[in-house]
Amino acid sequence: MDYMGILPEFNGVVVHDGWKPYNSYECEHALCNAHLQRELTGIEENYKQQWAKEMNELFTEMKRYIDECKELIRDLDFEQVKAFEERFDAIVMKGIEENPPSLNPQKQGKRGKNPKTKARNLLDRFIEYKEQILRFLKDFRVPFENNLAERDVRMMKLQQKISGTFRSVQGALAFCRIRAYISTIRKNNLSVIEAILAALSGAPLTIP
Repeated sequence: MDYMGILPEFNGVVVHDGWKPYNSYECEHALCNAHLQRELTGIEENYKQQWAKEMNELFTEMKRYIDECKELIRDLDFEQVKAFEERFDAIVMKGIEENPPSLNPQKQGKRGKNPKTKARNLLDRFIEYKEQILRFLKDFRVPFENNLAERDVRMMKLQQKISGTFRSVQGALAFCRIRAYISTIRKNNLSVIEAILAALSGAPLTIP
C-alpha cells in the first residue's frame, strides 16, 4: 500500500472493510456498511437473532434517507440524524443483552480469554467504530459502501479468471491504465466512447 503512494499522502475519507492495516494511515476513515449488512444477514439467518434484523433494517432506512437528501439537494435534518443514532445505540444494547460474555471457564481459549461469538465480535465493532460506521450519515462526501472501488477492480479479477495472469508487467500496467481512464470518465458522467476516441487521436480527455 505504501508502494502505490496513495494512502500515505491521502487526506480525504477512506471507505474500507475494516482491515486493520488501513487504520495505520492518518486520514479519516469510514467503514463499508454493505460488508456489515452481509454479516448482519448471516447472523440473522444462522443464529436467528432479532437485533441483527433490526440493525439491517435501520441501515437500509438510513441509506434511503441520505439518498433522498442528496437527490433533492436537501440539507440534513440533525434531529433525524440524532434519532437514527439513538436507534443504533438501542439496537446495539439489545444485541449485547442477547450476547453476554461467555462465563464458562471450560470454553476459555489458550490464553485464558473467553472466546467471543461472531455476533458479539460484530457488536463490539459497532461500539468501537460507531463514528466510522455512521460517518456517511453526517458527511455527504462519504458513500454508504465501497462498492464503487470494488467494481473498479472487478475487471482485473475477471481478466485473470478468463485469460489468466498477464505475460508481462508492461501488459498489466497498460491494462490498469486503460481501466482507470474508463472508470474516471464514467465517474464524471462523460461519454466513454468519445473519451476512447479522443485518447486514440492523441488527445485524451482530462478531468479538472
